[in-house]
Amino acid sequence: PERKGQFTQVYSLQPPEETVFAEETASEQPGIDGLRILLVEDNELNIEIAQSILEMNGATVTQAHDGQEAVERFTGSKPGDFDLILMDIQMPVMDGFEATKIIRQSAHPMAASIPIIALTANAFDEDMKRSVESGMNGHLSKPLDVDEVLRVIAQAVGKEEMKECSSIRLTL
Repeated sequence: PERKGQFTQVYSLQPPEETVFAEETASEQPGIDGLRILLVEDNELNIEIAQSILEMNGATVTQAHDGQEAVERFTGSKPGDFDLILMDIQMPVMDGFEATKIIRQSAHPMAASIPIIALTANAFDEDMKRSVESGMNGHLSKPLDVDEVLRVIAQAVGKEEMKECSSIRLTL
């Protein structure tokens, strides 16, 4: 029973349905079409996101889930099997810094020349410096920005020419 001067208001606190809008825009971005990339990442969601970005832009991706697996895949490969390595830093078994050092010191013919780009949530200057000191050629911060990923990869492999390609932005 309601009393005079009082009212009751009911709110529905159900979360809204998730809506995903894909917005395609043509833009001038560095081309990574045809590159063979070793993606080293232990988080399945991060693998899915990074692999989608790379493959939508024409790259072929091979996965490794920790630093030890990355070392094994790279040292067991033939020269030219990989054009670039995207290396997460914080992983179980072996971190990205140690894996990079081992790759650089290996007897593989491309050990000194393969571009290795750090993937990390840490964007501090000291982290970037440590990436370079371990033998990495660049640094990408998570969450990944598609344009930055493409620019850094193209720069690392010397494919800085621009090409028309499709960029997709997902809004959740």
